[in-house]
Amino acid sequence: MRIGLLGTGPWARMVHAPVLAAHDELDLVGVWGRRAEAAKELADRHGTRPYDDVDALLADVDAVAVALPPDVQAQLAVRAAGAGCHLLLDKPVATTVAGARAMVRAAERAGVASVVFFTTRFVPEADAWIAEQAGGGGWFTAHAEWLGDVFHAEGDSPFGTPWRGEKGALWDVGPHALSVLLPVLGDVRRVSAAAHGPGDTVHVVLAHADGVSSTLTLSLTAPPAAAGAGVELRGAAGVRRLPQGDADAGRAFARAADALLGAARDARPHPCDAAFGLRVTEILADAETLLAGAAR
Repeated sequence: MRIGLLGTGPWARMVHAPVLAAHDELDLVGVWGRRAEAAKELADRHGTRPYDDVDALLADVDAVAVALPPDVQAQLAVRAAGAGCHLLLDKPVATTVAGARAMVRAAERAGVASVVFFTTRFVPEADAWIAEQAGGGGWFTAHAEWLGDVFHAEGDSPFGTPWRGEKGALWDVGPHALSVLLPVLGDVRRVSAAAHGPGDTVHVVLAHADGVSSTLTLSLTAPPAAAGAGVELRGAAGVRRLPQGDADAGRAFARAADALLGAARDARPHPCDAAFGLRVTEILADAETLLAGAAR
């Protein structure tokens, strides 16, 4: 499959470009970025071609991988789908419901496959654990916490990008938490409450199907010693915790690329497709509305 890369930021340099260039079933045709010099540098590093015109790249490929801020991603994904390109997207797919919905509609109209790179869902051990817990049922409540130190005073993270600074943990790590909870506990019927904590920290309470509840604690401003992620489920089977491990982002992204290849080949939607990305966006938007009201 001929694939193009849209984006030249840290994630594109560290994960997307190396994985796409090394993948046996993908041909990395070229790179487009909002800064032409960055696109040339990244393309040269991986033996491919920089593109100044995004539509020219879309015309030359079967698929695109996107490593751009979410609302830029949403706009370009609509154009890519319109050009007949399958979509390997990053999370969140957009930070507005309208943007995410437009992307889903464009993909459906064009009949292209889509996969959203919710990292945890493509880590084999975590994916197997999620499937096992979803099959068991009988859950009473759950708690998920994703605590990063991207914007801690002592930190100097390459991921301290403007959109993360503006939208905060709710939109950056909230999708990770929801990507684990939704397949296990079922869809969210209502965002029951949301409150601010220190820095950009937020606490969210969700009401799922069948009366199950869950809580989220999300932050990008945690002290480095407090950073980390975890999910705990409690129910009839007792207490279950998401396996901890050093997730290899490159290996996970390669599995996401495999998933896109499979979805395109079989013409079957993947569980982490753009429609799932839309549902995550809807839930986060509801939480954002409650947080805005709490701040008044």
